[in-house]
Amino acid sequence: MASFVTHLVCSSCDTKHEAGVEQHVCTSCGSPLLVEYDLDRMRDAVRREEVEEREPTMWRYRELLPLRDDRNRVSMGEGFTPLVRVDALAAELGLRNLWLKDDGQNPTGTFKARGASCGLSLAKELGIREVSMPSSGNAGGAWACYGALAGVQVHVTVPTSVPPLCRAEVLMHGADLVVAGDTLPESAAAAAKHVETDGWYDAATWREPYRLEGKRTFGLEIAEQLGWSLPDVIVYPTGGGLGVVAIYRAMSQLRELGWVSGDLPRMIAVQAEGCRPLVDALERGAEDTVTWPEARTIASGMRVPKSLGHALVLRTIRESGGTGVTVTDQEMLDAMVRTGSTTGIQPCPEGASTIAAIPKLRESGVIDPNERVVAVSTGSALRYQEAMAAATSRP
Repeated sequence: MASFVTHLVCSSCDTKHEAGVEQHVCTSCGSPLLVEYDLDRMRDAVRREEVEEREPTMWRYRELLPLRDDRNRVSMGEGFTPLVRVDALAAELGLRNLWLKDDGQNPTGTFKARGASCGLSLAKELGIREVSMPSSGNAGGAWACYGALAGVQVHVTVPTSVPPLCRAEVLMHGADLVVAGDTLPESAAAAAKHVETDGWYDAATWREPYRLEGKRTFGLEIAEQLGWSLPDVIVYPTGGGLGVVAIYRAMSQLRELGWVSGDLPRMIAVQAEGCRPLVDALERGAEDTVTWPEARTIASGMRVPKSLGHALVLRTIRESGGTGVTVTDQEMLDAMVRTGSTTGIQPCPEGASTIAAIPKLRESGVIDPNERVVAVSTGSALRYQEAMAAATSRP
């Protein structure tokens, strides 16, 4: 298996770091690290037509992933989920060209399978035996699942607000579950102590570079599924914001390879009204977020008051010409039913937030009705039984 990885680079100060050894954040400034590839060499070695003939998983893009030895791949067929043109829903929302990326069809029911597959593949390759991470629910379950497959012990620290289903999933896969704190930052602080005292590998969001690489496959797939072309707009549910950076980075690399052409999409970050640090920072013109107080939303994946990578997310949104928008919990619940009843797709609250946001974006002129828009549903509603019940309880 050919690897085109050259090095890791700091997302803030551009300090280079060695690839192929355990790395977490920049040793100079503490910012997240990004994986760099030799795209010139890859351009000569790989044709996109070859990719089209491979297995329908995210690993069809193996040259654009950081794994060096394919024997270390930890995979259950994740990725290459459907990108569905939803004309009936588009007509209701006042658009002519709307596509919905349904990542609820991943093995663990959410897009977190992508990051877990790539992250644990690299952990296995680096000889890591124990991994620690905080989670608001879905990521912990995914890493527990893939950790069981990889033979890596996973320790998941969750806040008290995590649903019983997510806790049970962690335990079912033999992972260690720790409940600490009422918020994700409090859980992250508790997990960090274990990393320091017990020497576990720190797999927290933005604190290891490979989860993002798995999520980059979102962008690679969307481009291929649109016939190697780029949408005008991508509407993405945003908590920590890893996916916003990952998608935009992947499509930038495809353009550099010459596999796609034209303008990169505008990235629209959707946040919950009860937890909107990125939207607040965009409105203030700030370069980073401040911790959002008393974060509350039914969408647990968007309940992220502050993230290490938020400054990079803000830079990405602005570079793309995008923006941020908020929706209420009730608007998410209504959009779950609206999407399900017109498309047959069952979006989680986070995924439904993108549909709830579209009328606001269209009415404000951020989206033109004729533009090609991709909305991302990051998971299945079946993982959110309380949200499904709330969404369908009213006449």
